[in-house]
Amino acid sequence: MVKHTILCVDDEIDNVEALERLFRRQYTVLKATSGKEALAILDQHRGPISLIITDQRMPEITGVEFLERTLVTHPDTVRILLTGYTDLESVIMAVNKGQIFRYITKPWDPVDLVNTVDRAVERFVIGEELKQKNKELSKALEELKSLDVAKSNFMILINHELKTPLTSILSFSSLLAESSLQDEDKLMVNRINKSAERLKNLVDDVLLVVRAETNQLKIETQDVSFTQFETSTAELQTILNKKQQNVVIRLEPLNVRADVRLVKQVLHRLVHNASKFGLEGTDIHLDSLKSGNKLRFIVSNKGPQLPASVIDKITKPFYIDEDVMHHSTGTGLGLTICQAILKLHHSALQFKNTDQGVMVYFELQLS
Repeated sequence: MVKHTILCVDDEIDNVEALERLFRRQYTVLKATSGKEALAILDQHRGPISLIITDQRMPEITGVEFLERTLVTHPDTVRILLTGYTDLESVIMAVNKGQIFRYITKPWDPVDLVNTVDRAVERFVIGEELKQKNKELSKALEELKSLDVAKSNFMILINHELKTPLTSILSFSSLLAESSLQDEDKLMVNRINKSAERLKNLVDDVLLVVRAETNQLKIETQDVSFTQFETSTAELQTILNKKQQNVVIRLEPLNVRADVRLVKQVLHRLVHNASKFGLEGTDIHLDSLKSGNKLRFIVSNKGPQLPASVIDKITKPFYIDEDVMHHSTGTGLGLTICQAILKLHHSALQFKNTDQGVMVYFELQLS
C-alpha cells in the first residue's frame, strides 16, 4: 500500500510534533517550523506531496501566503489551514488565494482532524486518478484523430483506385454493347453496365461524404432562384412511374445564396427518398416558403411515419432501417450526403411526422 506524504507547518514546534505523532503511522510526515523552511522542503523533496497542513499566523510568511506560493510548484496538493482565529477576512483569503480544502480552528479535535486529513488525501488520490484518466483520454483522442485521418485517406485512395478499373469496365462494356451480339450476350453486357454504374455511383457518394468530412468539398455560392425541378432523371422517373406518383412543385421565385449544383442534388435526393417510401398512387410535394430571412424548402409524402429512434440515426452514414424502409437496396448514404452539403451552407435537414406521412425540410439564407 502506498504511504502518502503530508507536510505539516507551524511555528510552534510542539504543534508540529503533535501533528507528526497523530499521522506518522498512516502517512510519511514532513515537518517545518516556518513558511521559508517549508518551501525549501518542497523544493528538495522528490515525489508527490498529497497534503499540506499549515498554521496561518506565522512570522515572515503567513499560512495563506505560503499556500499561495505552493500553487505554482504543487498545484495538485490538497491544503488545510490551521488558525486560532476565525475572522472572515482570513477565511476568504485562504479560500481565494490559498485554495484550501478546509480550515480548522485551534485547538483542533484529533478525531475531526484525522477524518479531515483522510478525506483530503482521498481527494488527492481521486485528483491523481482523474489526471491519469485525462491523459489516457487525450492519448486515445489523438489516436482516434489519427485513425480518422487514416480512414479518410484510405477511403480517398480506395475510391481513386476503384475509379480506374471502373472506367475501363464501363468503356469496354459500352463498346461491346455496340457490336453485334446475340440476345443472351446483350443481356449479360447490359447487366455488367448496370452493375458498373451502380458501383460508380456508390464510389462517387462515398468520396463526396469523405471530402465533406475532411473539409475538402468546396462550394461556389451565388444568388439563385430555385423555381423548377427536373424529374426526368432515369432513376427517379423509373420509381415515379412504377409507383404511379406525381411530383407537385410549388417553389417561390426568391433568391438564396447557394451552390446550385449541390442544392439541386439535395432536392433530387430528398424527392427520390420521398418517392421510395411514399405510398403508391400519391403525390410527392416539393414546396418552398419564406421563413424570416430564410427560404424553407419542404419535401413531403404520404406514407408511414418515422419513429423518433430512426430520426436520430437516419442521417448517419450507411444507416438502413429495414423495418421502416421495407427495402433491401441502397447504401444509406443519401441523407448523409444531403446533410454534408447543407452543413456547408450553414443549414441542416429537419424531419417531422405529419398526419399523413413525413416532411423533411431545410432552410437557406435569402439574398
